[in-house]
Amino acid sequence: MGQKTHPFGFRLAIHKDWRSKWYASSKDAPALIEQDYKIRKFLKEKLKSAAIPKIIIERAASRLRVTLYTARPGIVIGRKGTELDKLKEEIAALTGNKEIYIDVVEVKNPEVDAQLVAENVALQMERRISFKRAMKKAVQTAMDFGAQGIKIRCA
Repeated sequence: MGQKTHPFGFRLAIHKDWRSKWYASSKDAPALIEQDYKIRKFLKEKLKSAAIPKIIIERAASRLRVTLYTARPGIVIGRKGTELDKLKEEIAALTGNKEIYIDVVEVKNPEVDAQLVAENVALQMERRISFKRAMKKAVQTAMDFGAQGIKIRCA
């Protein structure tokens, strides 16, 4: 059997950056890793309709900065920033940190982002659309929007 390489770890030195940016002692690290996992899981579940491909978490002392990359920033921010304030309170309750900053960054080409294309195909399949049609349409739209290449496998 071939050895599988994780796609993020394989590309980290070349053109990807870490999804969590912080340093901790060896006794604090496991708790913080678990906290990062819970934050990501909570945000993905809460903002399922906001099309979030990437969440970056940065820590410094008692501050926590969460950067949300999203195709639909209006859903995340809400009217006059009310949804953003609710998210800050819920994350503060989840982590116990005092200072929480949430940055929302819009994804310019959601049709080319791999995570969003995969979630779109999965959503179409959940709605009983033919998997061949969903995959071919995703490939066609990605190529039309300037992707250098795309490959979709469905299982």
